[in-house]
Amino acid sequence: MSSGNKNENDGKVAFETALDLAGFGLYNYNLTALTGFIIIAYACIAFGTTIIIPASACELETTNAQQGLIAAGPLVGIILGGVFGGYLGDKFGRRRMLFVSLLSASAVNALASISVDWIMLLILQTIASFCAAGKYSLSMTMVSESVPMAKRNLIVLLVTSIFLLAQGIMAVIAIPIIPLSFSFYLPNLGIYWNSWRTLLLVYSAPGLLAAAWLLTIKESPKYIYSQGREQEAIDIIKSIHKMNNRKSAGELQISGLIYDAQQSSGPLSPKEQIIPLFKMPLLKYTIIMTILFVFQQVGAFAVWLPSIANQFVQIVETGEGTDQSLCSILSNSIDIPADPDVVPCSLNVTSLLMVLLVGAVQSVANGLLSLIVNRVGRRNMAMVVAVACGLAGIITNLIPNAYVSVAFFVFFMLGILILGLYTAIAVALFPTSLRALAVALTMTGGRLGTFASVQILNLLLEVNCDAGFYLFCSIFAASAIVAAFLPNDKYLQTTQPKKDDTS
Repeated sequence: MSSGNKNENDGKVAFETALDLAGFGLYNYNLTALTGFIIIAYACIAFGTTIIIPASACELETTNAQQGLIAAGPLVGIILGGVFGGYLGDKFGRRRMLFVSLLSASAVNALASISVDWIMLLILQTIASFCAAGKYSLSMTMVSESVPMAKRNLIVLLVTSIFLLAQGIMAVIAIPIIPLSFSFYLPNLGIYWNSWRTLLLVYSAPGLLAAAWLLTIKESPKYIYSQGREQEAIDIIKSIHKMNNRKSAGELQISGLIYDAQQSSGPLSPKEQIIPLFKMPLLKYTIIMTILFVFQQVGAFAVWLPSIANQFVQIVETGEGTDQSLCSILSNSIDIPADPDVVPCSLNVTSLLMVLLVGAVQSVANGLLSLIVNRVGRRNMAMVVAVACGLAGIITNLIPNAYVSVAFFVFFMLGILILGLYTAIAVALFPTSLRALAVALTMTGGRLGTFASVQILNLLLEVNCDAGFYLFCSIFAASAIVAAFLPNDKYLQTTQPKKDDTS
């Protein structure tokens, strides 16, 4: 290389190289922990109704149909708010929109605690979920864009493990609060302040704490660079390097970033953000990722976890019905009349603990998955998970033994781990300027599928349980064929860059 060319490019590196040179340390640990906490805050808003609905049934006097509407409200809010949050994240920045999402969702959710009837609760919970919808995709995108490529898969999958455990954490939070019997009348509102209203306030707290924590984090440097603000992106990378290498007095020596049209394109108009996702070459990936998210409907089965847990506990305690498959257990739980000795609005603590247990198993399994994904590749791992868990779901009701059948069902429930793989794949496939919207759009396809699947599964589990399992599990297993059309990223994983004079 001539001295002229050397001087011209002296100190300039590619963006990913600059991020690698910043290292992986305290800043990244802080960001990863914050992302996990944001995910917990998201779960408390989006899934809190699963506990609030039965706990509030007596005071609000809700019917089964009204409870179904309240349950559907947050899902509708997440569907409508997902794409909107992704677009705003690409337009105004991941950090700024996360801050808005955290504060607004917590405020509206807290306001829902003074709902005077079920309609008010439905409306406010739907709005809160709309505001919270961007938390997952924006936080996952921001952490993916702020860590070295060699650590990216690991971080995304670890945060996904926290997401899998979040619903269990939410259930544990509810256990000491919901059974409390206090009740204070508020004459101005005509309501009684009690345990379920208190729980709604508690579920609002993580969002407020996460918003304060977010002040310690910089905006995604890749997003800043994609907006054409090169020097600002360099300053953020240098600050990350400084925090990651506090014992080192030297400053990261980067004078500029080598231009990449895909990385740095400047601010985009709404048309420039949306249309490329529906034109080649990105159209192919938009379609494939949307199909994969739609075909993964393990979450629809999670709705039945408390019912399955209740009936399974009864079988263990009585010793009867252990020769039944899971569908037989579930059918019996639907047919058994209500126990007059049980308080109508009480929550089964054992069921909540079993939900925590399933979440813990999923979380641990996802952590183990993160240790081998770089060797196997995200696409290949997703294909293996889809086939293995889909087949486990099919086998679940072929075995007339309650313990073995439930064991296969839990294995099938591990299929939800594929969400983290799909998210990591989507982050890698789409350019920075379109990434948040692309991830939110494809995930919204999955949420629409879940909304429909919950209704279909609700009917099938009562009318023909086996058909419900065979249908959704076969579709999930077959999704491996669709995933095969994605690029094989096994050989695209990068190793740590060699140290050079720029460090």
